Amino acid sequence: MTGRQDQLHEEQAAVDVRYARLDALRAQTAARLARTRRVGPSGSPQNRSERDAFATLYEDRLAQLDAVEQRLCFGRLDLADGGLRYIGRIGLTDSEHTSLLTDWRAPAAQPFYRATAAQPDGLVRRRHIVTRGRAVTGLEDEVLDLALLTGEDGDEAVLAGLSGEGALLAALAAGRTGRMGDIVATIQAEQDAIIRSELAGALVVQGGPGTGKTAVALHRAAYLLYAHRRTLERSGVLLLGPSRTFLRYIDQVLPSLGETGVVTTTVADLFPGLDAVGQEPDAVAEIKGRPTMARVVARAVRQRQRTPREPVTVSIDGRPVTVTPRDVADAIGRAQRTGKPHNLARVGFVRDMLGRLAQQYVEGLGQSVPPEDRADIVEELRTTREIRVALNLAWMPLTPERLVDDLLSKPHRLAAAAPDLSPAERDLLLREPGSPWTPADVPLLDEAAELLGEDDQAERAQAAENARRRSAELDYARQVLTSSGAGGGLVSAEVLAERFAHSGPSLTTAERAASDRTWTYGHVVVDEAQELSPMAWRMVLRRCPTRSMTIVGDVAQTAAPGGARRWDAMLDPVLRGSWRLAELTVNYRTPALVARTAQDVATRAGLPVSDLTSAREVPRSLLVTPTSPGAVVGATVDATVEALRALGVAPGDGRHDAMPVGVDAGADGAAAAGRVAVIAADHRVRALRDALSSSPVGDHLHADGSGSVLDARLAVMGPRASKGLEFDVVVLVEPTEVARSGAGDLYVAMTRPTQALRVVTSAPLPDGFADVASYSSQAT
Repeated sequence: MTGRQDQLHEEQAAVDVRYARLDALRAQTAARLARTRRVGPSGSPQNRSERDAFATLYEDRLAQLDAVEQRLCFGRLDLADGGLRYIGRIGLTDSEHTSLLTDWRAPAAQPFYRATAAQPDGLVRRRHIVTRGRAVTGLEDEVLDLALLTGEDGDEAVLAGLSGEGALLAALAAGRTGRMGDIVATIQAEQDAIIRSELAGALVVQGGPGTGKTAVALHRAAYLLYAHRRTLERSGVLLLGPSRTFLRYIDQVLPSLGETGVVTTTVADLFPGLDAVGQEPDAVAEIKGRPTMARVVARAVRQRQRTPREPVTVSIDGRPVTVTPRDVADAIGRAQRTGKPHNLARVGFVRDMLGRLAQQYVEGLGQSVPPEDRADIVEELRTTREIRVALNLAWMPLTPERLVDDLLSKPHRLAAAAPDLSPAERDLLLREPGSPWTPADVPLLDEAAELLGEDDQAERAQAAENARRRSAELDYARQVLTSSGAGGGLVSAEVLAERFAHSGPSLTTAERAASDRTWTYGHVVVDEAQELSPMAWRMVLRRCPTRSMTIVGDVAQTAAPGGARRWDAMLDPVLRGSWRLAELTVNYRTPALVARTAQDVATRAGLPVSDLTSAREVPRSLLVTPTSPGAVVGATVDATVEALRALGVAPGDGRHDAMPVGVDAGADGAAAAGRVAVIAADHRVRALRDALSSSPVGDHLHADGSGSVLDARLAVMGPRASKGLEFDVVVLVEPTEVARSGAGDLYVAMTRPTQALRVVTSAPLPDGFADVASYSSQAT
């Protein structure tokens, strides 16, 4: 014990040195940022640009230094040459540039994750340092070369207290918080190999529930930004998650790993300026996700380029000019052959038609016309209402929203554009004009935007607005100069107005990328990728022309009707076979008995379940409570109360509700009571939430008044809302009902717990569950 205490004191001193350096760097960076901000919006444009660049650099660095406060240093490597190497969230050097802390992503840190006794990789010992705040609370040692560590005869004193998986098991057993914790201190070898896989190409990471797919995806994003910063810093990395709740759940992980510049969003939010919150039946979403919808949208665009049936004659200064079907057809054909998007090609169509009409007008004069007069004729033709209407009817400028709304709300447009669909399918797609946009509409809008291009009229309107704003800024600048008595001085109104225009905040790469639909990223990470439809994949791939991607998911958990059932069937049509597969095979989250039962149920239902090995057995991990149909709600309340009590959460005591945001309680040693989820078929959720609200544990439903499932000890949700999340205990209500919406939904619901699954049922259990009698009323 005395030896172990000495080691704790030794490591505490080492950790203190590294935190002191972190504090010094924070103070230094904050001072530099303050000095830069004090300069203000002055100087030449180049000086202002440099000032903004430095301010952004210091802001990002300060955010990084703040984000790594928890578990700054978590490992030590004892090298065969006698040296020591500390591993942490970021790299730190002292004032003499001597290394204090090695970034977990650096090549020098790889042995911390990959070394084994068979292949020690130059290590004698690997030490996990467990901290709570800045205090060292425990050490876990793994000896990789016993002879080098203790001498040929060994040394029992040195060996005392050594263990191989203590840090990992402690993290697995810890209570869940309302945010995902990183696994940087406990990455396992198969996970590390995927995280450090090469940047080029598309990597598909298949893994069953609890294998750490999301954690691996996030750590891979952080690693790639570290290892390939020059390649990725200008274009950025895009991370797509299945829902906004999921993104909020993971939002602290990347900053804690030293990265703050990743764009995180959902597929539904990938189209800037659109809020896709509408809902629709699965059958409708499935049709919208089919590959044929790309052809439907393309036809809908083409059908807005049409030849009039009859000529249109307009009088210009008493002379007739005629918009003939033949001229329109010729002009349309020439514009289409340019291959430009609809709105951009329209510019050529209009120019061509105005030229033809001007020639008619000149021929009617019977005399030659100077070029400057011909330009006046063209302008008069362009501004004549009847001609403008005729040309718009032949080739209308369109927005994606207008095109798709018309397509889905007007039967004749849908019938013309979608002959591949049956009448019944077209009837399913039809809806009222102006209906709320749904997530399945977003890929259609993106497809339309790609085919339409920018509206030239919108560009002209923006140019006019810019000119108006410029004029207003000049007027204001003149007033400032006049009122200050500086008129006629060294600073002109034009220069002053330019300073006003450039004194706003500069945007980061992530901010610019998130607001630009046409932005292309250096790498894209897609989590829960099995849920994406073929149309959604088209939208994602537009944003990654290099096809450098990390695609993470589990085809056995697919819930979306248009999602993947096999990776090759989904990805080969869009990636042409240029993807590689890696598999995660160890289930770290779910207790072994629960995992085996879930796999049996999924296999019996015909799902393509991955072979998994569970990392741990947990006593009392499965309890089935049979009840009558009329007593389901009461039995659920009782099971939930018991689950919270078992976690140490007192019913009715609101003091236990506050969730520690962004901190993985298990990894830094902090105590956490944990979380419980009640998962049921969607139609039961409201009734169960109401019953629990008035129960002794009702206070735990809404930790901060927001009602967010992430900020409460107790959450009530449907199976799809639980995707990607994890809880200490799950109370699963009527699993047979859950399975009716899809076997994948039941598989997801059963595999959310880290400690125990409690099942409340009034019906026979789905195939794959053991006989209810074998569980009786006691937890197994």
